[in-house]
Amino acid sequence: MTKEIIENDPYKSAGVDIDAGNDLIKKIKTNVGLTHNKNVLGNFGGFAGMYKLNKNIKNPVLVACTDGVGTKVALAQEYNALNGIGQDLVAMCVNDLVVCGAQPLFFLDYFASSKLDVNEASIIIKGISEACISSGCALLGGETAEMPGHYNDNNFDLAGFSVGCVEERKIIGDKNVKSGDVLIGIESSGPHSNGFSLIRKVIKDSKASNEEKKEIVKDALVPTTLYPKLIMQLLKDYKINAISHITGGGLLENLPRVITKDLCVEINTSSWEMPKLFKWLKNEGNISKKDMYRIFNCGIGMVLFIDSNDSKKLVAKILELGYKSYAIGKVRSKNDNSSVKFL
Repeated sequence: MTKEIIENDPYKSAGVDIDAGNDLIKKIKTNVGLTHNKNVLGNFGGFAGMYKLNKNIKNPVLVACTDGVGTKVALAQEYNALNGIGQDLVAMCVNDLVVCGAQPLFFLDYFASSKLDVNEASIIIKGISEACISSGCALLGGETAEMPGHYNDNNFDLAGFSVGCVEERKIIGDKNVKSGDVLIGIESSGPHSNGFSLIRKVIKDSKASNEEKKEIVKDALVPTTLYPKLIMQLLKDYKINAISHITGGGLLENLPRVITKDLCVEINTSSWEMPKLFKWLKNEGNISKKDMYRIFNCGIGMVLFIDSNDSKKLVAKILELGYKSYAIGKVRSKNDNSSVKFL
């Protein structure tokens, strides 16, 4: 009787393969386990993950972020280049957490597909676990769902959720930013995970050769930079007045999020060279300079607001830690309605 039920699995006939889900759990168990530390309680495969806060954190404030990878997934699928997507997912969450000074504690993922491809999913989750290790957080759990009829063909989507912690007195906001502060821009690895609906359209409409398009796609799919360990290291030695993650909305919309309404920022766009991928998108897509800075990070993935006296030392320290950075502008008192001015 049992054999007959398995051979005529009604759920499988509807497009959902329970056995594939179980196979995936077996494949990812080792990678997930590598992210766990002494704070993780319970065993892998439970109904919920448990994480114990360190006792040495006084007045802890929990910080939570959620995000996805957007249509970068579609480009990665089209070119069979999924290795970096897991890192993208983690980065889009933990990079938001760290701007207020929070150390990422744990991460959870949600993977939904029309039909579960175990090898494809394990590649992505391996990337997620490696990115969690690089960010100093645990992959505490996740969810995999097959939804035939909702997702077409072999499509899938990803979402992530992360929680971090910061001592209340160490929260970084906008209150310490003042006129005269210098903006230090830290390099990005590319578009990260923003603007890909436009990127895909420009590539599709381009008359470039297939080989040139492959090179453009390769540059576009470089995984999002993970900034938490760098930022947490810098916070040990430097007073950082504010931090802005240059995500969706680019420099134009993200910088005003960390300054008060009486201030503005002036950006010297000649202080760094826009990477070739962004130049290609601008020219090939006939995108205005303003729209470039509104849609893409244009080579700057994170911006630190610091006292002017610390700018040279901080740039040198960031380089010592393996990243390029530039003094890209200053904070000024606002004298009109512009929050960001490009010089």
